[in-house]
Amino acid sequence: MRIVAGVDFGTLNTRVTLLERDRGRLGTAVASYPLKRRKEDPNFATQSHADQMNALAAAMADVLKQTGVDGQSVESIALDTTGSSVIPVDSSMEPLDDYYLWCDHRALHEAQQITALAHVRNLEAIEWCGGVYSHEWGWAKLLHWLRHNPEKRSSFASAFEHCDMVAATLCGIKDPKLVKRSVCAMGHKWLWGSKWGGFPPQEFFSELDPLLDGVRAKMESAVLTSDHLAGTLSPEWAARLGLRAGIPIPVGAFDAHWDAIGAGCREGDVVNVVGTSTCIIAMAKQTQLIPGVCGVVPGSVHPHLTGIEAGLSATGDIFEAIARRAGTTTKTLSEDLDQYRAGQTGLLRLSWDNGDRTVLVNSELGGITLGWNLLHTAQDEFFAAIEGTAFHTRIILQRLSEYGVPINRVINAGGVPQNNSTLNQVYANVLNKPVLVPDSPPTSVGSGIFASVAAGIYSSVEAAQDKMAPGHRVFMPQPESAAVYEELYRLYRAVYFSFGDRSAKPQDLSGVLHVLREIAARQRNATPLLAV
Repeated sequence: MRIVAGVDFGTLNTRVTLLERDRGRLGTAVASYPLKRRKEDPNFATQSHADQMNALAAAMADVLKQTGVDGQSVESIALDTTGSSVIPVDSSMEPLDDYYLWCDHRALHEAQQITALAHVRNLEAIEWCGGVYSHEWGWAKLLHWLRHNPEKRSSFASAFEHCDMVAATLCGIKDPKLVKRSVCAMGHKWLWGSKWGGFPPQEFFSELDPLLDGVRAKMESAVLTSDHLAGTLSPEWAARLGLRAGIPIPVGAFDAHWDAIGAGCREGDVVNVVGTSTCIIAMAKQTQLIPGVCGVVPGSVHPHLTGIEAGLSATGDIFEAIARRAGTTTKTLSEDLDQYRAGQTGLLRLSWDNGDRTVLVNSELGGITLGWNLLHTAQDEFFAAIEGTAFHTRIILQRLSEYGVPINRVINAGGVPQNNSTLNQVYANVLNKPVLVPDSPPTSVGSGIFASVAAGIYSSVEAAQDKMAPGHRVFMPQPESAAVYEELYRLYRAVYFSFGDRSAKPQDLSGVLHVLREIAARQRNATPLLAV
């Protein structure tokens, strides 16, 4: 047997999967760690590096025991993480603070300053991340940290993305200059691009804030795709994990990107990684600027293709909020949800509760629901929210298609599609395309695929996918529902751009509520959504 370990660091836990060359998944174990929040500051979200590494050791011990695998036979370990999750370190790679987790939103002011100056200075990099720098991304978080931790500035040597920090720790690297950085992380979140020579020039950062003087040199180290090694497992961490020292560790990446690989993504596929938010991942041979899309980075998903990242700022979070306000759970709201018909509620719900990540790239938008009457229920809103996230996804896929991204298959990955057949059927009907759903969660499988390539078990990502990626269930579009959603999509698109884009040509929205009511009345006696 030839066995590798794939690791996924999520927001609340780490997941370790052991995979074998011919049999695929052998077993998975999960260990949790605390997410630090502050009641007085809803934008605060941090996590301890030590807590995460302890969880990795616990999950590894659990999966080895569960499967009966001898850790000495594991040939490689690879990892993906959340992002942009940023940690400042000293010259010995010791953390100076906790991670600013991906969902830490304290750096809004810094992100706005970066965006404004980037456009004034005609910085090419800003156009390749949708024209707006996000408060969820690296430079904004680092600047916020420097501004609010004056007592630690003198010890600051560099900052790292979560995936690069974990790999460096496992490899025993103690010098920030020797750490291999991920193209995936740097290209999508840190304004890095080989096209313009790496990071923006130091003059840009110094003009942004003198606290950033010299920061470019501090951030300089090799930036590589995941067909390169971050290093090999150190004796210290081999002992802690129960593995063999010296096994290869490839350069890591973000979880959604490798989830897409684990879900079987190839060129021509789009993967919707649907969780608390939605990360939309695609790959193409061509590298082309796509307006409103937050990342187009060669080598970021697949080492030999251009990775494209877009998404919704909130999906599962919206569903949870609806349930919370109603004093119930999404599980309860999902009961009998398959009896709903397309457009039956008469509600049109936009998914801006946490802003718009793509294609308007505006974090200051808020949720909108049109069509309320006094009898609407939380379950009605829940179903309309599913429809709304599907409509928003269609807007994004249409933008990708307009700029030459091939879309032959749509795969719904992430945690939500595994447990919500109604959502998958709605997406198939709204997109009017077959929607594939992995037979089992692909989380950490993508890491295993890259680990198997690093170990030389497979010669390519595709060869590893053929053996290790799960199969798919297929949800086919239903013609009658798809026709209704075609009508509703025209309304959604009109409202989306009229309310969200100040530069858009004004549209007459006076008929929207009338059409919503008309469709709802027509659909009350139609066939339920999932009826056979």
